Amino acid sequence: MPWKLSSEFTFDSAHVITGYDGPCGRLHGHTYRVRMELTSDRLRPSAHVKRAIMVADFKTLKWAKKDIDAGGLDHAYLNDIPELGDDTTAEVVAAYIHRHTMKRVRADLPAGDDGADLRLHVTLWETPDSSCEYWE
Repeated sequence: MPWKLSSEFTFDSAHVITGYDGPCGRLHGHTYRVRMELTSDRLRPSAHVKRAIMVADFKTLKWAKKDIDAGGLDHAYLNDIPELGDDTTAEVVAAYIHRHTMKRVRADLPAGDDGADLRLHVTLWETPDSSCEYWE
């Protein structure tokens, strides 16, 4: 792939890993750090520029940074998100972020573009030294 778009951001959220025998089974929070890496073999237009000069808009990759009331994950109680429920491990949250980022990226594609060449790699740090990576 000739282009790789990278973006990093943080968000703060709380969760409980239901059924976990230990501290993670109690309510606690993290400052999550996320790295998004989106690759493409061609450039495209975006919702904000009609010329084919972008892999995707950085704004699209940073949706999770927004406050929960604005559709993101910042200051969310992750267990309240129906798709996550009791399964709020770093692995499940990384896959959730991947799924919802790709939905947003595909929604910005021009008509007739299925985005088949787009590949997203998500790295989610739950602590400064513990991370999970997810990609398809």
